[in-house]
Amino acid sequence: MDTLQFLLDGFLVALAPGNLIWAAIGVLVGTAIGVLPGIGPALTVALLLPVTAGLEPTAAFIMFGGIYYGAMYGGSTTSILLNTPGESGSIVTAIDGHAMARQGRGAQALATAAIGSFIAGTIATLLLTFVAPLMVRFSLMFGPAEYFALMVVAFITVTAVLGQSAVLGFASLLAGLALGLIGTDRQTGVARLTMNFPELLDGVGVVIVAVGLFAVGETLFQASRHRFQKEEIYKIHGSVWMSREDWKRSWRPWLRGTFIGFPIGALPAGGSEIPTFLSYAVEKRLSKNPEQFGHGAIEAVAGPEAANNASAAGVLAPLLALGLPTSATAAIMLAAFQQYGLQPGPLLFASNPQLVWGLIASLYIGNLFLLLINLPLAGLWVKLLLIPRPWLYAGILIFATLGVYSVNNSVFDLALLWLIGLAGFGMRVLNIPVAPCIVGLILGPMAEQHLRRALAISQGDLSVFYNPTTHPIAVTLMIIALGAVLVPMALRFRSARQA
Repeated sequence: MDTLQFLLDGFLVALAPGNLIWAAIGVLVGTAIGVLPGIGPALTVALLLPVTAGLEPTAAFIMFGGIYYGAMYGGSTTSILLNTPGESGSIVTAIDGHAMARQGRGAQALATAAIGSFIAGTIATLLLTFVAPLMVRFSLMFGPAEYFALMVVAFITVTAVLGQSAVLGFASLLAGLALGLIGTDRQTGVARLTMNFPELLDGVGVVIVAVGLFAVGETLFQASRHRFQKEEIYKIHGSVWMSREDWKRSWRPWLRGTFIGFPIGALPAGGSEIPTFLSYAVEKRLSKNPEQFGHGAIEAVAGPEAANNASAAGVLAPLLALGLPTSATAAIMLAAFQQYGLQPGPLLFASNPQLVWGLIASLYIGNLFLLLINLPLAGLWVKLLLIPRPWLYAGILIFATLGVYSVNNSVFDLALLWLIGLAGFGMRVLNIPVAPCIVGLILGPMAEQHLRRALAISQGDLSVFYNPTTHPIAVTLMIIALGAVLVPMALRFRSARQA
């Protein structure tokens, strides 16, 4: 009953006129950004971090939540009509969605994606409402050793999952940890790695690194790779309404995709890619006409799109309850929390329930906005694909530069932004994932503090991390982290031997 009361209080916050406007803005911006190829929610939230610095935190996060949900849906428009996924979670949608567009059924593909996103998002947000408080109760049993082990899990899983190479992922993580060391030691007051720059005594700003790596670096990479040639866009023909047969073939995949996407998104090694591929495989296995898959099966659009949007809510559960990011966008939202001096976790639920429950309630409202906006305005989103790419990339770079400068009016921040942006461009060229760097920068100093506290309490006894009798949770988390490293290595070794 407490959860329902908190949710009702959250709706009072989310339904305030000002917050409703921010939710609508977030959904519109998120959908528009999701439609544009190569520009996802992580880049958008990073770009808006300096701009929203003056906003009240609840309003800012309601907008960020709308952007996240909107971008997860918007990627389906590009996938279906252009065969170019706007988000990694929309890769599977492109297979049969674009085939439907070539057959003149693009409107029906967009409709099943929109309705499936609404159903999956609503059910998954309902699950988030009840799962997050349970995770908070679990985290109340944590001490310094358990929190350090949890952050090790975050380091390992984000590094192992985001990117094609674990070695490159760990290189990115180490770079982030090194950036986190810059500044004044919180316990001794000694300046570390500041290179005699007084601007670095407070450390490297998370906003500068997030905007540099995601906005500047990603935009430079996309611009350098784009061929600036005219792409074939399949126009929407006829009514967007689905036939009775389409409804019959879609409703079960919507539900199955939801219950595949949410739990996997909530796992430390979750994200949106795994559940969408898994949903596609499940629908193909259960279909009476598996030969249609790859040639325009509507189930292959309905299921993965539902899994994609359900995983978005799943990602928010460990982020809000434990402060554990499981995707690139979650890492940027963690940076947004730090921008406001907030730390996700059980203390956030206790100290700032208005923000947490207002955000959760706004997800229900934003999900309804998505359905009402996307069904009638599908043709409008397609026109965004006609924006010349040089204009788009130049606008993003100017917006990022002005945004970072406006925070402190510092030329040093601008120089640091572009230095980190060029490093981010180099990382993308070398296929080094940038999300582990952000996670290392944010969680690194916190992991250091918890490690010091755990060792101080135990008087230097390292058994607090491997003694199952005294610290079973810490030991379990360490085993999970070790498994996240060893299992993929064993699978690759097995595949190599079979090959």
